[in-house]
Amino acid sequence: MFSQQTDIKDNSTFVSIILPVRNEERYIEKCIQSILKQTYPKEKLEVFLVDGRSEDRTREIIEKYTKTHPFIKLIDNPDRIVPTALNRGVKAAKGDVIIRMDAHTVYAEDYIEKCVETLKKVDADNVGGPIVTLPGNDTTTAKAIALATSHPFGVGNSKFRTSRKAEYVDTVTFGAFRRDVFQRVGFFDERLVRNQDIEFNYRIRRSGGKIFLNPEIKSFYYNQATLKGLWKQNFRNGMWNIFTTALTNSPLSARHYIPFAFVSSLLLSLFLSLFRHEFFIVFLSIMGLYVLTNLFFSVKIGLKTGIVYIPFLFASFWTLHLSYGLGSLAGLLRLKDFKRQESNTL
Repeated sequence: MFSQQTDIKDNSTFVSIILPVRNEERYIEKCIQSILKQTYPKEKLEVFLVDGRSEDRTREIIEKYTKTHPFIKLIDNPDRIVPTALNRGVKAAKGDVIIRMDAHTVYAEDYIEKCVETLKKVDADNVGGPIVTLPGNDTTTAKAIALATSHPFGVGNSKFRTSRKAEYVDTVTFGAFRRDVFQRVGFFDERLVRNQDIEFNYRIRRSGGKIFLNPEIKSFYYNQATLKGLWKQNFRNGMWNIFTTALTNSPLSARHYIPFAFVSSLLLSLFLSLFRHEFFIVFLSIMGLYVLTNLFFSVKIGLKTGIVYIPFLFASFWTLHLSYGLGSLAGLLRLKDFKRQESNTL
């Protein structure tokens, strides 16, 4: 499809891994260990851990590995945000394949091997696999959050969370990119504290490129352990959906806006009910339908995994959807100030 695509060869292609980190002492060692266990030849591998001025033991742990494994390197990221970390890593990378990894994740032993193999076989600029969501700790709440955030009712048609078949998709997480894609579409947008992967993949597709999901490429992501953490994470995600759309004019998938539509319909019908009581019936209908749907999926999942999870699943779904929707609403309300701040930094 492209006249100057990178030549990908099994186990002889040099691979660069870019791993943004900041205050990840709880997870970083598991992540590094999973990289060291890779079946891919270490002499064909370099790993850049790009640290955003961590204030915990993250750098200390990384430096322990840089002393014993020369292909593991630490890069400083004074801007402290993910897109600048990714760009610093990409610019330092020598590989024909560049893999973006995450510190909250451990990777199957053949992860790199499968990524390279898939890039060789399929017509795609970026490949990845579905993530298996793991609980952040051993509590019932954490386990319920992991179940909720890997179910279509929780995350919609997010293929990298729910799909188990090989197919072309709109985005993948922890992708493996052909090096020349950065020459064609540029680097990650450093204005985007979040969603930089989604926006970058949108540019790939807009340029005529493709993104492929291979279920044989396996990774395991540690999700939030508490409802408070789930709320904070998804409130910010919802807010940055609005900021991303406004900054880049790149539309996100419909699933990113559904929680906003849900929360807006609830608030609008409740407000209008102050003037006409019929709108309170609309409010009750929307809320009632959501509660029944949430309860249906919570019970269905709970019957398979353990009935003890049912109330925790209900709370997890509610927290996920409400925080995401309110975050988008907050983003819309703050958009004018956000744009002003962005223009002042230019």
